[in-house]
Amino acid sequence: MSKKEKRSVVLAHIALVAISIFWLIPFVFLLLQSFRSYASEYGGMVSYIVPKKFSLDNYVFLLDGSCNFLKWYSNTLIIAFFVALISTFFVICTSYALSRMRFAGRTFLMKFWLVLGLFPAFLSLICMYFLLKEIGLTQEGAIPGLILVGVATSGMGYYVCKGYFDTIPKSLDEAARIDGATRAQVFVQMIIPLSKPIVIYTALVAFMAPWCDYVTASYVAFGYEKSYNVAVAMQRWIWTNDYQGFFTRFCAGGVLVAVPVTLLFMCLQKYYVEGVTGGAVKG
Repeated sequence: MSKKEKRSVVLAHIALVAISIFWLIPFVFLLLQSFRSYASEYGGMVSYIVPKKFSLDNYVFLLDGSCNFLKWYSNTLIIAFFVALISTFFVICTSYALSRMRFAGRTFLMKFWLVLGLFPAFLSLICMYFLLKEIGLTQEGAIPGLILVGVATSGMGYYVCKGYFDTIPKSLDEAARIDGATRAQVFVQMIIPLSKPIVIYTALVAFMAPWCDYVTASYVAFGYEKSYNVAVAMQRWIWTNDYQGFFTRFCAGGVLVAVPVTLLFMCLQKYYVEGVTGGAVKG
């Protein structure tokens, strides 16, 4: 490279490092506060960031059963797991049908879903709550209710997955059909193995939505603590208790919530990137 190009690369790297440090500051702060002793350094009433004494008091409080954190955590995990599993199945099936099959109304259906997806989901929140309430899927039944809400419109998120399927040559399907394979066999034995990146991408996106959900979960589980997910429970927790006293415990809970998602993205980053870039090639 020329000197000018080298200089540009160095400046770009410096800028990226600076942005990364700035972006990581809140996470470092959260992590440091989670290790601050609740007993010796009460709540948020301090004027320094780095704890004078590191302690696991906050994590012990969350995990020893003295609060309902483990129940909230398991609720969140159950909802996110089943939403990811079922939504991925619906999205993949819908995307395959729209990519490979031609039928009346196909183009209109895709455009209609895209337009519908422009409207925020919370516009239907009140109507959805009363519908769920009529069939007993609020409060005590909030967990299956939130799973139902999470998967109900999942097929509308077909666009990226369909774009990935469009990159797989249709000649493979045709050759398999000539050899006697059914449409289902082509889909399961050929398309799915070739589509691992987009399947993982779809599952990760579907997992993240209920894992971070607050608005819908707060409505559906309203007033029934045992059905709260972590986001709703911890928000209500600091509302109904001393915020400053529970601040460090809140930070510890935030760290524990971030751990599974961080590990998933670190382990599956390769497939995640391939799924995004592959699905963006064709519409």
